[in-house]
Amino acid sequence: MTEPVSPLPPGRSPAARAWRRFKSNKLGFYSLLLFVVLVVLSLFAELISNDKPLVVRYEGQTYFPLAKDYPETSFGGDFHTATDFLDPFIQQQLRKDGNWAIFPLNRYGPNTINYFAKSPTPSAPSADNWLGTDDRGRDLLAQLIYGFRVSVLFGLALTAVGTLIGILTGAIQGFFGGKVDLVFQRFTEIWSAMPILYLLIIFSAVLAPSAGLLLVLLSLFGWMALSDYVRVEFLRNRQMDYVKSARALGVPSWKIMWRHILPNSMTPVVTFLPFQMSAAILTLTSLDFLGLGVPPGTPSLGELLNQGKNSIDAWWISLSTFAVLVTTLLLLTFMGDALRDALDPRKQLNSPRAGAAPAALSAQPAPSASADAKETRHA
Repeated sequence: MTEPVSPLPPGRSPAARAWRRFKSNKLGFYSLLLFVVLVVLSLFAELISNDKPLVVRYEGQTYFPLAKDYPETSFGGDFHTATDFLDPFIQQQLRKDGNWAIFPLNRYGPNTINYFAKSPTPSAPSADNWLGTDDRGRDLLAQLIYGFRVSVLFGLALTAVGTLIGILTGAIQGFFGGKVDLVFQRFTEIWSAMPILYLLIIFSAVLAPSAGLLLVLLSLFGWMALSDYVRVEFLRNRQMDYVKSARALGVPSWKIMWRHILPNSMTPVVTFLPFQMSAAILTLTSLDFLGLGVPPGTPSLGELLNQGKNSIDAWWISLSTFAVLVTTLLLLTFMGDALRDALDPRKQLNSPRAGAAPAALSAQPAPSASADAKETRHA
């Protein structure tokens, strides 16, 4: 008498299985961890790289220069202007008995110019400026930290806006189809033929350059690629039985799109996000390189690349900027590849629940040859 087959283990949700497959891709998983760490550190850039101390204790009083500007007279100076904490006199005052100051790890801000530098600009890496300075005397490490933050935040904002518009337009095209789809397709073809670079040149000449204006202009053209993916998924899923059943029950169209079809169409959207963000960062860098990006004075990777092009001898500018840009794009690419593999439906066959049934069946004892012979003789 055979033993009863043990029940199958409780299955994981599709999201849990996808996360497990994503974690099994070590390159993509550690790329995600490293990217998150870099983004979080850049959000606290003022605490890492700044020309102002975090806390100052001077003659029995405590000051917080990051929160408030203090005149030089507060620290024994002669002027009522904002204190320059790189001034050798101020540093000497803070080193007196009973006085102390806690500085950030890098003692330069993104627009700090060290007027007391020991070498002309652009200067090579040294003990004062770990990665050197640019052609204006600004610390290159501070420029990279703040420029990375600007690029990542801009990429996230552009990706978010483009994703929302792409999902909305693709869902409308794919769900309703017919004339609606035809009109949207013709509009997309005409809109994609617009020369975006010329439009940016015209708007930058008429209006004051700003990150908000750049975000609006690029968002008008950054939704079309994702819209095509969502449209195809909606065209496929609207023919499924669960959609037909919902229609037969009188469920409104917007609820069918939002509650039923969209969750089953998110695989290409999620897979597309890292690549869309890397494209946004590359676009901002290219526009900054051409002088059509963020306003002057804003830390920018594209501006640093332009400086490296103009100052060939200052190899540290182009080399460090190129390293930051390539590292960022590689991390996003590895994350996108891991997401694509994790959300691949064919990977479902390798899930633990799928492999549990054959294992349970194989655990049953196979009938012996003698038993087969006895059954034959009785027959």
